[in-house]
Amino acid sequence: MRQLLRRISFYLVALWASVTLNFLIPRLIPGNPAQALIARFQGDVDPQSMHALEILFGISHESLWTQYWQYLGNLLHGDLGLSITFYPTSVSQVIAEDLPWTLGLVGLSVVISAALGTLLGIIAAWRRGSMLDTLVPPLLTCLHAIPYFWLALLLLYLLGFILNWFPVSGGYDSASLTPGPTLDFLTSVVSHGTLPALTIVLSSMAGWMLRMRNTMMTTLSEDYVLMAEAKGLPQRRVMLRYAARNAILPNVTGFALSLGFVVAGALFTEVVFSYPGIGFALLQGIQNSDYALVQGLFLIIAVAVLIANFFADVLYTVLDPRTR
Repeated sequence: MRQLLRRISFYLVALWASVTLNFLIPRLIPGNPAQALIARFQGDVDPQSMHALEILFGISHESLWTQYWQYLGNLLHGDLGLSITFYPTSVSQVIAEDLPWTLGLVGLSVVISAALGTLLGIIAAWRRGSMLDTLVPPLLTCLHAIPYFWLALLLLYLLGFILNWFPVSGGYDSASLTPGPTLDFLTSVVSHGTLPALTIVLSSMAGWMLRMRNTMMTTLSEDYVLMAEAKGLPQRRVMLRYAARNAILPNVTGFALSLGFVVAGALFTEVVFSYPGIGFALLQGIQNSDYALVQGLFLIIAVAVLIANFFADVLYTVLDPRTR
């Protein structure tokens, strides 16, 4: 319990540091959202109108300390400000609309990639020197070495344009369907998401497999694994309960970090496939100098990474009692 309280305290301090940096960095950038909005529409307004816009976007000319406490108060009430990219939509609403798309696409892809890569790494290490161990790692390494955007464009061209197996853009067929819990809508979402998900899985599975294979090879030479084999325990039990359970610890950390960065979205995936999500919204926010939107998205990313790492620490203590 003491260890758990120490970790919670650490992550609370890290959360406070993330929130503080998220407050300071946009205020160190020249300009403000009101000026960016006026420049976007190539307008020229009088000082009174500019002041009204600054009030609308929550821009204060008070001291930095006062602004900081106002920012913390707004966060506690869930107020992340207005987005100039999607004006007059609030940042909270933009995130609420785009986050499920990113979690569904990238989150599911990361889970599939991690599960397949880890399983292949376990089998390849257990059957070292076999056909699987000889052919699959180099093949996945070649796919991993291909630039991500180039692999996405290649799959888009071959499977989308040439073979016409999958749609080439969007998250669903917006021309004929209305979002809702219907079979047609869900089928359209799966069809539009298969190609971007395939890109993520193919490009990231090599890292999971190679990490697991290399760690597993080291673990197989440990005394407790040799003792288990000497006892005549079933091969599957030795592979999973003794070798894989200890070798999987580095992948647990990698998986937690990957889940955290899922919230950021696979930026290239969402841009290449014009897929709605957090990554595409982040790109639009940066292009339009939408500080409120960028600030809100960075905060969501930081919180997600901290939560994922916290659960990774807890899972570590369950898988490996020595860390307690």
